[in-house]
Amino acid sequence: MFRMWQSALRFTMLALSIGLLSPAGAEDAVVVKEFIYETAPFPSCHASTLVEVEPGLILAAWFGGTDEKDPDVGIWISHRKDGKWSAPVEVAQHEGVATWNPVLWKDNQTGEIQLYYKAGPDPRTWTGLIIRSNDGGYSWSEYEFLPAGILGPIKNKPYQLEDGTLICGSSVEAWQVWGCHCEITEDGGRSWRVTPPINLRDNLNGLIQPTIFRSSPRQLRMMMRSRGTQRVATAISIDDGETWSDAENTVLPHNGSGLDAVNLTDGRVVMVYNHTERGRTPINLGVSSDGGATWKNVMDIEKEPRSEFSYPAVIQLSDGMIATTYTWKREKVRFVIIDPSKI
Repeated sequence: MFRMWQSALRFTMLALSIGLLSPAGAEDAVVVKEFIYETAPFPSCHASTLVEVEPGLILAAWFGGTDEKDPDVGIWISHRKDGKWSAPVEVAQHEGVATWNPVLWKDNQTGEIQLYYKAGPDPRTWTGLIIRSNDGGYSWSEYEFLPAGILGPIKNKPYQLEDGTLICGSSVEAWQVWGCHCEITEDGGRSWRVTPPINLRDNLNGLIQPTIFRSSPRQLRMMMRSRGTQRVATAISIDDGETWSDAENTVLPHNGSGLDAVNLTDGRVVMVYNHTERGRTPINLGVSSDGGATWKNVMDIEKEPRSEFSYPAVIQLSDGMIATTYTWKREKVRFVIIDPSKI
């Protein structure tokens, strides 16, 4: 019996060290866990995004409609003020085709809120679009088409350099091969240039939906959704996103779903992702103290057998708290605030 106990203890300690289990008590870091809405004019939703407009005011967006790919799917938004969410409002819809994957961004220099999204029957035929707001997302400009071949940030927020340049992680889902690259704009999405595609080393079927963060003063890192490898992939740039290393697999398990990461002011990086090789539960919080080179799975944000918790977005608020949204069973959007001092 004693030997069995020793073996179990060794396995638990090993699992914790490589992030297979969540440390007990980490869930105490959750400050808020709520739905953005309880009822809505649409039955299905997915691909949420969020931005802090100003202290105490958060804006979230997602796509909602009958079901993914249906032509009635539009882009919806809601504001959170004084701890309460406003009723969902549709801000983009294109007759005859679905809309997809909104990405919110607040320009660090102008304060303009940008909402990037896609429209088209499926990812292979997407057109990129943008709408803009100068009043915190309460009113929006007419939509602008991005240039042909430009989709903008494909799922996750851009990374903004000190000079205002946006490095947008983007990707293409072609017939047999998926690929990542960056789309760069120096004027708030009015003109663009495209980086070379990221070469695949051990990801034969491709990569999509990168999230970008700073891993050191001279280096950016992206983490990517991989196709068929069951591992999160990564690449680095030493020239502010102009060129990237070959993609490599990490040791993190991956289920072929979206993920997102952000730099914290304390020097760590956090990532919200599904720490599993199959299915979309649980959804987890990972932490890196070395710029994304290694990760520790610190908590299950949500878990339930045979459920879906997926496609997260994550930011750090001005008060230091971590805020994340994600799809809850394709029925609602979950909003969670996490205290980084407790992870």
